[in-house]
Amino acid sequence: MFKGILIEKDDAGYRATYTDIDDAVLGDGDVTVRVEWSTLNYKDGLAITGKGPVVRRFPMVPGIDMVGTVESSTHPDYPVGDAVVLNGWGVGEVHPGGLAQRIRLKGDWLVPLPTAFSARQAMAIGTAGYTAMLCVLALERHGVKPDDGEILVTGANGGVGSVAVAILARLGYTVIASTGRPQESDYLKRLGAAGIVDRAQFSEPGRPLGKERWAGAVDTVGSHTLANVCATTRYRGVVTACGLAQGMDLPASVAPFILRGVTLAGIDSVMCPREDRLVAWQRLARDLDVSLLDLMVTEIGLGEAIETASALLEGRVRGRVVVDVNR
Repeated sequence: MFKGILIEKDDAGYRATYTDIDDAVLGDGDVTVRVEWSTLNYKDGLAITGKGPVVRRFPMVPGIDMVGTVESSTHPDYPVGDAVVLNGWGVGEVHPGGLAQRIRLKGDWLVPLPTAFSARQAMAIGTAGYTAMLCVLALERHGVKPDDGEILVTGANGGVGSVAVAILARLGYTVIASTGRPQESDYLKRLGAAGIVDRAQFSEPGRPLGKERWAGAVDTVGSHTLANVCATTRYRGVVTACGLAQGMDLPASVAPFILRGVTLAGIDSVMCPREDRLVAWQRLARDLDVSLLDLMVTEIGLGEAIETASALLEGRVRGRVVVDVNR
């Protein structure tokens, strides 16, 4: 038995509890890991509260991230004692996840813990930071350079947004942070934002085309926000889309794409190939100032995860939430 968050759904309803979990719940896999740290992401918040159709098997341990030490293994790449990181691959959705003291899974889903990071720092980055890096890599791949103009980051106070602001600023881009919490402006400027804009200017239905401003963008919000960002992106600019905090719809026009040659680049962190994950983590080790992580992080114990999930969905949590699974 070990401690964890367990989500169940039956005649009594949908519920998440902090409880003792039997090893049989872990399911199949060739690597068992003793978890040290996990995180609480937006998707985890949806899973724990039941406010989104994230969990597709029950009972389920949520948690799309974890870092820990290999406890037993038949995988050739990960002997006992190795420090490993997990992001995505459907854990916490269809396979028991990282918000517990133990996890069993396919070794092919793991990456080695980069030596540049402690275990806690790796989870301060987590899926959110790794997704932010995938967005930056996509901007670079499509030729967006620091001297091309301003880069907009929406949902900048969130986990993906905070890390994206920090990385882009360190790489020399002029970053404009969009937020609905003006009281967090100093925080965003400390991460490297050159300017702050109110998210309200993007969140309502807009025109098919607006005044050109952005050379590129990292959008974590979706819906009208993403549509308006595309409509105000400059000729041949690039918008990366990785989130749905406002909604899964895209009430947009084709005008930005056929009249301005705007590129909309979708970013998937869940099933991203291992080779791309390794590149992303290598670049995080090079391009993220780890001294900024403490600004972004709220630390909680595993027993606080359920309560914090609701606060996260309500927009009352800044940056990243790291979870000490052993308290």
